Amino acid sequence: MKVSMTVNGAVRSLQVAPLLRLIDVLRDQFGLTGTKEGCGEGECGSCTVLLDEQPVNACLVPIGQCDGRAVVTIEGLEQHGALSEIGRAFVDRGAIQCGFCTPGLLVSTHALLKRDPNPSEQSIREAIAGNLCRCTGYQRIVEAVQAVVHAREQPSR
Repeated sequence: MKVSMTVNGAVRSLQVAPLLRLIDVLRDQFGLTGTKEGCGEGECGSCTVLLDEQPVNACLVPIGQCDGRAVVTIEGLEQHGALSEIGRAFVDRGAIQCGFCTPGLLVSTHALLKRDPNPSEQSIREAIAGNLCRCTGYQRIVEAVQAVVHAREQPSR
């Protein structure tokens, strides 16, 4: 089947088997290796991407369901080739340890802040609940998200 979708702002078309997984297309066909596969079962969240602005596990999405839709990966969150403000906050707050879960966490956090620019700690924890992190213990991740919210609330100088 022919699939045409917008990936990180660019229209991409390809001929694929409709049940091929989105993660395989992103990594193998498009070279977007920032999206990680941890479990292949939708349990760990390492493969989280945005599909029409909603976080999804790319390991569970058949590519046939992406036709005509928009996908944003971790690479699509970069700002002019640099880390996004969320990525910078993760680094600054030590919310990154081994880094394997980080792309999925950043994508989930991006989606949260887009729909709720001033989330409570509980909302942050709920938004990242589908992303398993074995290294950080989550507190630094929550603090990084709170730092982004706080920075956005400060008047520009």
